[in-house]
Amino acid sequence: MKAKLLIVDDEKHIREGLEKALTIDGYDVELASEGKEALSKIEEGDIDLVITDLKMPNLSGEELMKETLDNYPYLPVIILTGHGTIENAVEAMRNGAYDFITKPLNIDKLSLIVNRALENSSLKRQNRDLLNQLKKKYSFENIIGKSASIKKVFETIEQVAPSRANVLIYGESGTGKEMIADAVPHNSPRRNKPYIKVHCAALPETLLESELLGHEKGAFTGAISRKRGRFELANTGTIFLDEIGEISLQTQVKLLRVIQEREFERVGGEQPVKVDVRIISATNKDLKEEIEKGNFREDLYYRLDVVSIYVPPLRERTDDIPLMVHKFIEELAKENNREIEGITNGALQALMSYKWPGNVRELRNVIESIVVLTKESVITEQDLPAYVRVKDEKSSLKIPAGVDLAEAEKRYILFTLENTGGNKTKASELLNIGRKTLHRKLSEYGL
Repeated sequence: MKAKLLIVDDEKHIREGLEKALTIDGYDVELASEGKEALSKIEEGDIDLVITDLKMPNLSGEELMKETLDNYPYLPVIILTGHGTIENAVEAMRNGAYDFITKPLNIDKLSLIVNRALENSSLKRQNRDLLNQLKKKYSFENIIGKSASIKKVFETIEQVAPSRANVLIYGESGTGKEMIADAVPHNSPRRNKPYIKVHCAALPETLLESELLGHEKGAFTGAISRKRGRFELANTGTIFLDEIGEISLQTQVKLLRVIQEREFERVGGEQPVKVDVRIISATNKDLKEEIEKGNFREDLYYRLDVVSIYVPPLRERTDDIPLMVHKFIEELAKENNREIEGITNGALQALMSYKWPGNVRELRNVIESIVVLTKESVITEQDLPAYVRVKDEKSSLKIPAGVDLAEAEKRYILFTLENTGGNKTKASELLNIGRKTLHRKLSEYGL
């Protein structure tokens, strides 16, 4: 659809000359000979840009611009001025004009200014629309999205939050499972009760039982006093067990008893401790597969999975990426004291085409890096990491049937390294392995 420009000038030959030149450029052009006529045309609502002379009888160009921007802040105004009124034009820019150009007019220069102004206006409208969407209905706590899959997550949270049912959240690393977990107690009758988080994989197995159940003085070397465990601290509230698939079978047995009997003994103790705790757990593992392997108890699984919530990977909800990108830009620009107006459509499309193996966490990290490093106020494709800019066919790996597991692993690691430009730190993050492990693998491959 063609952009519609409004040219306002009391000199007929300038109006008609600009109309002819800008029509050739592909724009629809409306004309007005003075300010009040121009305001009437603007109020009709389909003008995309205003070009106005600064000095006009009745209503000056500066007055027209002020009234226009008061009512239509995203409508760009370009000022035409003579050499004697350049100071006035500069003042108009301070008051909100997009740019000015002096007479006699250089049509090529004006065309460039018009093109930039329309792009800038489109970007601001896009950012405004995204912000309005976020404010209206596309966020739940800190979870952002409008795709069908994330709306289903919202609906499930709303349904399960008022109950006391245990919840199992599953999905790939970086999808935002912890934010989903946070939303459940915060929308429940227990919102003002304790909410305790335990990252199971971060605790050594020798300490996990003591952390969960507490211990008595002298229970083991270093136990110099009684310590209440996380379950006791969460009494009457909620406990979140992140990476539940990492706990040992021995700890699983004790956790099962807490759920079934709502009581336990501290390590080294004999007195039962009764608790009323709702359990939310999360995992990036397939627990049914872990059950088949003998790594996870089936009876515990069904106690934890009263209600399950699947958090889809970002590649399954690309419609949500523009909303997330806008939100991250807004938050991270503020955190880093940067002025970022938005992002171009080309850059946004590149972000939507990338597969995001690290999911939302990776997207946020990429946006933060760009916000910190870019020298411009608008993020473009050139600001994106090279591995994000690659075309779709280069951002996926096909491994034919019959390739053994070791070879498949090697191909995937090398593919990930290629797409990160050889950045081992980035590759290890995407592969969810340590740098030492990555170096060892590369050494095994003779690289």
